[in-house]
Amino acid sequence: MAIVSSLEEAAAVLREAAAARRPVRLGDDLRLDALDRLLEHEAGDLTCTVEAGIRLSRLNERLGAAGQRLSLDPPGDPTIGACVAGALSGPRRHRFGTPRDLVLGVTLVLGDGSIASAGGTVVKNVAGYDLGKLVCGSRGRLALIARVSLRLHPVPAAARTVVVETRDAAEVVAALRRSQLVPSALDVLHPGRVAVLFEGGEAAVAAQVAAALALVGGAEADDGVWEDSRERQGASLGVVRFPPGDLAGRLADLEPGALVRAGPGVAYTPSNTVLQGRPAPLAALQERIRAAFDPAGILT
Repeated sequence: MAIVSSLEEAAAVLREAAAARRPVRLGDDLRLDALDRLLEHEAGDLTCTVEAGIRLSRLNERLGAAGQRLSLDPPGDPTIGACVAGALSGPRRHRFGTPRDLVLGVTLVLGDGSIASAGGTVVKNVAGYDLGKLVCGSRGRLALIARVSLRLHPVPAAARTVVVETRDAAEVVAALRRSQLVPSALDVLHPGRVAVLFEGGEAAVAAQVAAALALVGGAEADDGVWEDSRERQGASLGVVRFPPGDLAGRLADLEPGALVRAGPGVAYTPSNTVLQGRPAPLAALQERIRAAFDPAGILT
């Protein structure tokens, strides 16, 4: 196993592996633990550039000094590289999206050891191919993600949670989504519990909490419900995706203990749920992209 501490070292390891036709499994054969610096933080632009080995908690600790954060909250404490490669997200995906929505630019090391960069450190950037979005969810099959430029958000002044115990979670979710409320997170802890997170200024959050309680009932709760949500997600063995409008039908089919992210239409299940296979044209396109980036099949 090689632990690299610079972009150049990572490129050298992959060049040597390519010359020897030796497959490399990122995270096992090649680790980026020492590649963990915050390289640049433009607080005025709400952007930063980091090395891929930095942990999410450490990054947010550094950004917090300027009253900012990266609005990803997946289970555990993954590295930024793992967040991007695995397209990891948590409850705040409802409002802030996935890594694909927050990545502005990347520096990659391809399977042959060559270095490629795309994007930049501004929110509106049209320079070059959008490799940042391409590698989101690639799971290390296209390239080693070495550096990432990210869009940030201010740390909210207030955060409050409403939990609704209900026999009709789908109707509660539908009522919230039809309203003008803007939650940061909206999860169903199946069966029968809907959790809603409101973030922002003190007055705005207080108004939204009051409106939510009047609309769907429930009561305020502490942050423990979001720990429960992330624990369910992290312990899940299966993932089911569905049109958000089909929530009621999907809930009827899910086993107790599932975690349902209502907005994007994804459920994390306790059992190893079999997913529908990729359509053949999509699988063929993904293989063509993989072959273009790593024709020798070094990255496994």
